[in-house]
Amino acid sequence: MCGICGIYRVDGGPVDLESLGRMTSVIQHRGPDGAGSYVADGIGLGHRRLSIIDIAGGSQPVTNEDESLHLIFNGEIYNYIELREDLVKRGHVFKTRSDTEVIVHAYEAWGLDCVSQFNGIFAFALWDSKRKRLFLARDHLGVKPLYYVDLGARFIFASEIKALLVDPECPKEVDLKALGELFTLRYVPSPDTLFHRIKKLPPAHLMTVGPEGCEIRRYWNWTPQIRAEADEAELIETYQWLVEDAVRLQMRSDVPVGLFLSSGIDSGTLLAIMATYAGKPVHTFTIGFEQGEMENETDDARALATKFGAEHAEMIVSPEDYQKYYDRYLWDLEEPVGNETAAAFYFVSHLASQKVKVALTGQGADEPWAGYHRYIGIRLSEIYSRLPSFLTQGLLARIPDRFTRNERIKRGLASLHERDVLSRFVKVYSFYGERMKERLFQPWVRQEISTNGHEARQALRRLQADVQGLDPLTQMLYIDTRANLPDDLLMVADKTSMANSLEARVPFLDHRLVEFIETLPPTLKLRHFQGKYLHKKAVRKWLPRQVVYRKKKGFANPIHEWLRGQMREYVQSCLLDDRSAVNQYFSRDFIKDTVARHQTDEQDYSRQIYLLMSFELWHQTFIPA
Repeated sequence: MCGICGIYRVDGGPVDLESLGRMTSVIQHRGPDGAGSYVADGIGLGHRRLSIIDIAGGSQPVTNEDESLHLIFNGEIYNYIELREDLVKRGHVFKTRSDTEVIVHAYEAWGLDCVSQFNGIFAFALWDSKRKRLFLARDHLGVKPLYYVDLGARFIFASEIKALLVDPECPKEVDLKALGELFTLRYVPSPDTLFHRIKKLPPAHLMTVGPEGCEIRRYWNWTPQIRAEADEAELIETYQWLVEDAVRLQMRSDVPVGLFLSSGIDSGTLLAIMATYAGKPVHTFTIGFEQGEMENETDDARALATKFGAEHAEMIVSPEDYQKYYDRYLWDLEEPVGNETAAAFYFVSHLASQKVKVALTGQGADEPWAGYHRYIGIRLSEIYSRLPSFLTQGLLARIPDRFTRNERIKRGLASLHERDVLSRFVKVYSFYGERMKERLFQPWVRQEISTNGHEARQALRRLQADVQGLDPLTQMLYIDTRANLPDDLLMVADKTSMANSLEARVPFLDHRLVEFIETLPPTLKLRHFQGKYLHKKAVRKWLPRQVVYRKKKGFANPIHEWLRGQMREYVQSCLLDDRSAVNQYFSRDFIKDTVARHQTDEQDYSRQIYLLMSFELWHQTFIPA
């Protein structure tokens, strides 16, 4: 796991070494174990290394036999041993034991199509000096980030946005279209970022940059074909094998591998499998929260760790810890999200980094397997949509504001009457509904972007087009796995773990697993309002029944109470100060009213406030006054 950056000059002229050095230095946290660079006419590549595989010989950039190719790489190729054996048989000569060098020789063997051979998490840049071509690629599900900006005469790229921003010509402006996406979806979907002109390469895409210009194309063109017949016992056996093989591959490392452990079935399953392969106690890490006794999972996680003989560590996070971390929160994250659990990943990563360099996480099982409550709402909406419109758009449409304070229920009810599937999805995501955004946005902002979620629908339409002939639940799972997951949860996990120089791996997002799950009928994912139906049956091979079927907690935290209590003054100073950046874009009266209604416990607006705070902190961190 590393950090990469680079500069390409269209005219083939010399690269500014000081600029490349500044880009490399600002991402030092991603690779404190070493640095490397390659500079030639028209190209400069920078690298920071976190040494995990081939510690002695895996420095980068890596080149081929005739030194015509130069590669910098962030991530891991889990099947590198098998690929290396194949490439050696084809006559390729290796100088190292690293997975990085496999990419170079795979490119020699298969060209741009080499990415289809990789099972891993990766973002890399390969300079082909013979073709004068820069080749960039990102893994199937976007676990590793890759950002870029086209400055006309120069093209620059990096693992993190801050490395682009050290260039004085890089724009530091808010992208208003992306602002509309953020306040609808709670994240900015690829290829946009909240920075004007700065883009992210979408998951499962590659990019070439050369004298002829830039070209981007998708290399993983998988779309689900639902099985007509399914024998549960056979499917469970196949799934169990795939899960176990993913864990086996992702434990490949020359340094110890730990685990982020919750009380849930996903990380618990990983622990059970890891314990059979590790040969020694697995390091496990859990966090809890002050005032979070109802949500905390420290006791249950500790019991799981004991059951499987793990060496366990835990910490309790206070509101003071959260508030102190906010001073650098958006510097780490770079992209604001409406995910109130985001900061929790920093603390569990910090805890883990004191013992290990690599940690597996249970992320990635909920989206393909329908593990969230919103998927139940999609199933209910199929029934609801058949009710008479005078009922759904009249009486029932007024229920959210009058009879419930729960924002999840409000979103669910607001979305039910939508006949258009994509519009329904967007309303499910958005805790800033259309009427709220009409009051939130300043008049000049409303002239530039919509309040009805148009930008968000356009951003997700390309993914929906792949599956629009399938049922609504399958459509939503497909979109979530390729948008919400990489652009929110995986982005947060990467940035917060790498801020602690820790590599986070996600076995449930082995692309073979995702492809298998996406062939299953929706009734094997959501059965009688029980999500992850077949997944839960399968993991009973490793976990007791009472663990498999107990209530999910995840990294739940009492942020809603903290915003009313210990962090009350922090919220007001952040959002209600005359100098607050939010005043430029949003109605001060609306923010004041929202904060007041939350702090008097009239409504639970914690998520709305959290997103506003994230935007404010991001703006203070990156956008010039």
